[in-house]
Amino acid sequence: MSDEYGTARGTALAAKVPGAREKLPLRTKILYGAPSIAGAAMAIPVAVHLNRFYSDFVLVPLALVALAQPLARIFDAILDPFVGWLSDHTRTRWGRRRPWIAVATPLAALVFIALFTPPQSLTSNQAAVWLGTTLMLFFMLNMLYGLPHAALGPEMTLDYHERSSLFSVREGFALLGTLVAAAAPGVLIAMTGDARTAYMWMALVYGALMVVLYWLLVLNVRERPEFSAAAPNPLVPGVRRALRNRPFMVLFLCYVVGSIPGAIPGLLMPYFNKYVLNPGLIESDSEWWLAAFLFTYFFSGLACLPIWLAAARRFGKLRAWLATFLVGIVGGCMFFALGEGDNAACLAVIAFAGSGFGAGLFLPPAIQADVTDYDELYTGKRREAQYLALWGLVPKFIVIPSASLPLALLAWLGYQPNVRQSEDVLLAIRGIFAFAPATFSLIAFFIARRFPIDETAHRAILDAIETHRRGEIARDPLTGQWVAPPAEGEVDEGTGWFLDYFSRGELERVLRRGAGGALGDVLRVAALCLSIAVGLAGYAGYELVRTAADPGPAAVVAIVGAGFALTVFVFHVSRIAPALRLRREPVASELIRAHLAHLAGEHAKQSLAAPAPQHG
Repeated sequence: MSDEYGTARGTALAAKVPGAREKLPLRTKILYGAPSIAGAAMAIPVAVHLNRFYSDFVLVPLALVALAQPLARIFDAILDPFVGWLSDHTRTRWGRRRPWIAVATPLAALVFIALFTPPQSLTSNQAAVWLGTTLMLFFMLNMLYGLPHAALGPEMTLDYHERSSLFSVREGFALLGTLVAAAAPGVLIAMTGDARTAYMWMALVYGALMVVLYWLLVLNVRERPEFSAAAPNPLVPGVRRALRNRPFMVLFLCYVVGSIPGAIPGLLMPYFNKYVLNPGLIESDSEWWLAAFLFTYFFSGLACLPIWLAAARRFGKLRAWLATFLVGIVGGCMFFALGEGDNAACLAVIAFAGSGFGAGLFLPPAIQADVTDYDELYTGKRREAQYLALWGLVPKFIVIPSASLPLALLAWLGYQPNVRQSEDVLLAIRGIFAFAPATFSLIAFFIARRFPIDETAHRAILDAIETHRRGEIARDPLTGQWVAPPAEGEVDEGTGWFLDYFSRGELERVLRRGAGGALGDVLRVAALCLSIAVGLAGYAGYELVRTAADPGPAAVVAIVGAGFALTVFVFHVSRIAPALRLRREPVASELIRAHLAHLAGEHAKQSLAAPAPQHG
């Protein structure tokens, strides 16, 4: 199909689909995007400065800092899908997103302030507990307001390009906040002469700014009533149906691979600056250079944002996103060549690598929004928050090792704060900082190329949704197959969602052995996951005691595994009640067979999906 034909077809579809060409006032975009100034300003100190603040200023042993990271992030990841489900299910006169934002933001601000103001009377071990506790609470509260805020965006407009514009405004504000956060610590330390005082004032200002901007959003931006009024879906069946969504799975796999080294740049940049580039400088000068590097990176991302937005309009969101991978891969590898005193060269490399940073922030959510529209074609429901939570769940676990293992490895190699490091430590910093992100980004690039939704396909998806709303059968533009409205399948909608509590294998065993067998399947898997979680947590605790609070990388990996097993355990525990219901009220065998036939047909449709667009 030629580009001209595709554009003409998209324009024709847009004329038929309500909301396909809706534009948002600039004021609305600003109100939605402005809170990201504070959100990003708070995220940068947590991602970049927090570890060295506690290891070099609060003097918590680096191994304990490394251990606090996975413990804090695990609870965030466990709760993630449940928060998304709760937000999608919230029904109030103020909507389903804004109440969460209004309540969680002031609590998150208070916890953020506590995170950067540990009492000076604490011992090293007590400060490690303070770090772990406040960091865990911050991640949890950040999710409680951040996930509804992110889910609100796709609902505000259905227009393919307007979504790019909306998210570019949001991420433009985020980059402004990031620029402030990049420069603030160095400036404040120079002004106050004390790192603790500097971070205290930073936390107070950021926390107050966040509350003001998010409450302005809550008071002035309205939610779409037709989305809030739509019937919600149960949690576990919603997860299963998301995993049958091919565009979702492409992005999901891409995010998983890209997240493996996700925390490394922010984690190691302070150490790369202090010990690789500037080992002989006094603390204030080293902090100044760190501020300059961070400012350059994020300013480059902000300055290039309009270019990437224009590229997305001209060549499509996916092509523009793929180009940002290549920029990051090349720039990342160039860091390995830098050494002591190469500050000017580092600024140039950072400016190049940072040019794609802003696009990497606004293009993925704009692409994600199109996936939730495709989900509506098959489910008839709007599940933005649940999809966002699922996209973040496994990547959050995957990113934990990159937020912990490099620190644990440096501690194992003999890292000592505020002194020149050994050659082994320096090589580890340079190698991990340069090559780990570049390698996994290259793999993610080839996965992302398989994403199948372009502008023409998206217009056709919206048209098919409208066809379903009229009660008519519609064609899936990705597979070419005809799809009946969700409420008119051979299995009624309520029964279909209920049967999705169980896997195909479990339903086949129900047909062979009876309805009571499903409960045994659920309990066995839940017990296995709990045993794994307890065993791995016990091993981590043993290592903590055996090494006198100086555990190695294996303990960090054990904690990550325990957290993932615990998440799967909670998932299966939520299926116990449906399994009991199935035993009390068995579903007719013919309905189960029809449901399994539908799943087999849906799988076949996904395998027949049109090949991914060619990207030159």
